[in-house]
Amino acid sequence: MENMVKITFLGASGVVTGSKFLIETSEKNILIDCGMFQGLKELRELNWSNLPVDVKTIDVVLLTHGHLDHVGYLPRLLKQGFKGKIIGTAPTLAIAEIILKDSAKIHEEEADKANKEQYTKHNPALPFYTLLDVEKTIDLFHSEQIDKWLKLSENISYRFQFNGHILGATYIDLDIKGKRFVFSGDIGRQNDYLLDDPKKPEWADFLFIESTYGNKLHKQENIEEILSELIKETIYNKGNLIIPSFAVERLQTLIYILWKLYKNNAIPNIPIFIDSPMGNRVLEVFQRFPEWHKLSVSEYKAMCNHVTILESYKETWETIDNNRPKIIIAGSGMITGGRVLTYLQQFIDEPSTTVLLVGYQAEGTRGRQLQDGAHEIKFYGKYYPVKAQVKSIESLSAHADQHDLLKWMSHIKNIPENVFLIHGEPPVLDAFRAKIHDTYKWNVTIPKLLDVQTIII
Repeated sequence: MENMVKITFLGASGVVTGSKFLIETSEKNILIDCGMFQGLKELRELNWSNLPVDVKTIDVVLLTHGHLDHVGYLPRLLKQGFKGKIIGTAPTLAIAEIILKDSAKIHEEEADKANKEQYTKHNPALPFYTLLDVEKTIDLFHSEQIDKWLKLSENISYRFQFNGHILGATYIDLDIKGKRFVFSGDIGRQNDYLLDDPKKPEWADFLFIESTYGNKLHKQENIEEILSELIKETIYNKGNLIIPSFAVERLQTLIYILWKLYKNNAIPNIPIFIDSPMGNRVLEVFQRFPEWHKLSVSEYKAMCNHVTILESYKETWETIDNNRPKIIIAGSGMITGGRVLTYLQQFIDEPSTTVLLVGYQAEGTRGRQLQDGAHEIKFYGKYYPVKAQVKSIESLSAHADQHDLLKWMSHIKNIPENVFLIHGEPPVLDAFRAKIHDTYKWNVTIPKLLDVQTIII
């Protein structure tokens, strides 16, 4: 075992979500990310199962960033006996805390609602985890700097490197006895509105790279022009423009773009309502960590003052009852839960409504159903006819596309012994495997869920 590294692919393998990679060595056992599965029911049901490994032997969790599919399983890990440190950058941990608390609150509310309205098969329905579980998880958080090698044991060190995508996001360099294991996390875009370009790795003996858009190039869309036209149509139709949005980065980017459009006289002063308690708290994280983004203090204040931030569920219903044309930005981005369901319940059957999808929609989510042209959508135990227009802006995705992914790898000076493709659906993974092989002639492996890879070092 002394010269062996055992890697177990506990998530994001053959699927996009549920990021979890266990690295077992003779000195330390390390879990890279600890995310929830999202999307298809059979994937979501995996969240309820204990991990098929001895969780008590895991010494540390290293987090690439704070998205739910990278941190959302942490409270369950504690329930299975984990007692080590959970390490990430300071903004990653701030965002993880917000996301976990919000997730716990939603789980508790949905379980309560399901029990009261009796649309559950389980008696009683239980939350996936509670706010108390999250508080215990946060007690294990430990922040570290980027660009600095940090020792875990005599022969194991790690380093966080800036990666764009969302505030605080990094890729992880893990050095085990002189061999470099690089975990990409989620890689951000070039020329992002709010964040600098991702840093590129320069050495990787074993590369674990996300492949969400491994077979696609993002459309060359004029985002500002599309938004301007949709807003003008909304005003003309006296309707509602509903934008389901991820609370982290996407929501802040939308606020920035809409403020910029108004400032440049590209749109009139239409009311903009932000209904995402989690998104509001992430806005505060932007204020706390100005060195992590491009916004000046004055730009940040101006864009926040341009929108109406809703604080309570009472204000949600006041916004619904407001008959003026308006823009509503609400979570969640794939319409898997959150406040956006309340708005869709009221407005999705009205032709004057436009639903604008502004990011990746995982298989099995309501967002993907709408994107694929579903004539009805189910939530809260009922079906609702879709009469609203459904539009998409793909180029607002926070994920690198195939071109950017290949560019991200282009600074690696050596030939990796193996490249593992993670965070992708099967057809995407296969296309990306072929592209990497054609471009770099590197060995590429597509691990499946629960595959185990043993490496001699």
